Amino acid sequence: MASLVHLAAQVPTRILHPGDLLVAEGDTGGDLHVLIEGVLVVERDGVVLTTLSQPGTLVGEMSVLLGKPISADVKAQSVSRVRSIPNAADELKKDAELALRVAATVATRLDTTSALLVDLSREHAGHHEQGILGRIMTALHATSPEAAEVQRRDLFNDPTFWPRGPM
Repeated sequence: MASLVHLAAQVPTRILHPGDLLVAEGDTGGDLHVLIEGVLVVERDGVVLTTLSQPGTLVGEMSVLLGKPISADVKAQSVSRVRSIPNAADELKKDAELALRVAATVATRLDTTSALLVDLSREHAGHHEQGILGRIMTALHATSPEAAEVQRRDLFNDPTFWPRGPM
């Protein structure tokens, strides 16, 4: 299977300088972005989630696949090059190889997250964290976008979930 860098080779390259936003939380989205080189920071609701530096890293897939606004700010930490695939939902419908690569990327992230949660559950067996981790696992394995949204709201608004009350 071809890499995302290879699959996006035909789209123009965009240069980002430190501090430049690639996508902003709340924007409508619709484009997929593939990191070619550089470092990007992902921040949601003021919390840094991760730093991206691996060539081929995909950005914007959640918005495209779910048809929802962008869920996090992604900005350049260093001079970075990205390729952006506009109207990505249409491109995914036309290009089976691209759709399969995006699906594989999303599945890999879910698999990695699930494995981490299993490890954490084992480490915290019998502690308050066990209930939290179980609820996160349940939310991750929701069978539809609607069910995932209900579980997400329950997860973050339930005062029994957080020892100090809801966020």
